[in-house]
Amino acid sequence: MKILYGVQATGNGHITRARVMAPALANEGIEVDFLFSGRDPDKLFNMEPFGDYQIRRGLTFSVTDGKIDRWRSLTQNNLFQLVRDVRDLSLDEYDLVISDFEPVTAWAAKLQKKPSIGIAHQYAFNYPLPGPSIGRMMIPMIRFFAPVQQGVGLHWHHFDGPILPPLIEAQPYPVSEQAGMILVYLPFESREQIRQWLLPLSDYEFHVYCDIPAEEDEEHILWRPLSRVGFRQAQARCEGVIANCGFGLASEVLQSGKKLLTKPLAGQPEQVSNAAVLEYLGLAEVFQQLQAKQFYRWVKQVSPEPIAYPGVAEALARWVHAGCKQSVAELAHELWAEALAESLRVE
Repeated sequence: MKILYGVQATGNGHITRARVMAPALANEGIEVDFLFSGRDPDKLFNMEPFGDYQIRRGLTFSVTDGKIDRWRSLTQNNLFQLVRDVRDLSLDEYDLVISDFEPVTAWAAKLQKKPSIGIAHQYAFNYPLPGPSIGRMMIPMIRFFAPVQQGVGLHWHHFDGPILPPLIEAQPYPVSEQAGMILVYLPFESREQIRQWLLPLSDYEFHVYCDIPAEEDEEHILWRPLSRVGFRQAQARCEGVIANCGFGLASEVLQSGKKLLTKPLAGQPEQVSNAAVLEYLGLAEVFQQLQAKQFYRWVKQVSPEPIAYPGVAEALARWVHAGCKQSVAELAHELWAEALAESLRVE
């Protein structure tokens, strides 16, 4: 079996899922080619697991002052290039297309009538979720942006639907808690905004990962260049995490048993819904403008118990290898039962 795996590279969570799926599919003897879109090639990092991957322009969004800039997003995307990329992508050598909310591969599969499945957090929005109805607004976007024959959604709870647990990498480093160390990842906020929020909180040390070429130390704020290894190491030993409401990172934080203070990206329905779900489940605190009072209240909380998620990647790889014959509802039931058993073992 040979698969073309499309990855929406706008967010690191999509790429992280692909990093977990790559070895799982290889272990089933499946040959996989990867295609990434939605990010400039020079902004991709730690891409070794994907071999000789392909790049397309795809679709993305622009952010100004911590919120979606709809006009810039509209003007910077090139729909004519998207159509050309879809038209020119031959799928003759592939048995199946997997799309992690990636439009070029999804649309190429649809037009060429190639079997396709979607594996992404976004497909969970096809089912009722707690919180504002804004999540339901995503359904037309999901069906247009990356249409697939069968979507497999991922979330922090099944909410009585055929939704799977998070598909994330196991924490590769020993988990500890270095008192006073806070990990920060707010890629949609300006560096100056982050500085204004953190400078008054001088009794804590903030490790801020952002798009810079080299390390910079500024009093109690330690600016660090993007690095998957460095970030995961910091995540394993920090006291808490301040981040946007991306699904993948929040899942890793919950897996490691860290406190989470999160800011949804304004104008991005997925992150707004994620924030509501995290609050509903009691898994995080949400902020719009970081205030010292809220920070100190949050940081004094007791760290939560780690959440032991099951081997979703391995289960999905077996499911794909078997021809995707088992219903997603049955697969979800099995994995959530395994998650419950894992949590009981942890306790």
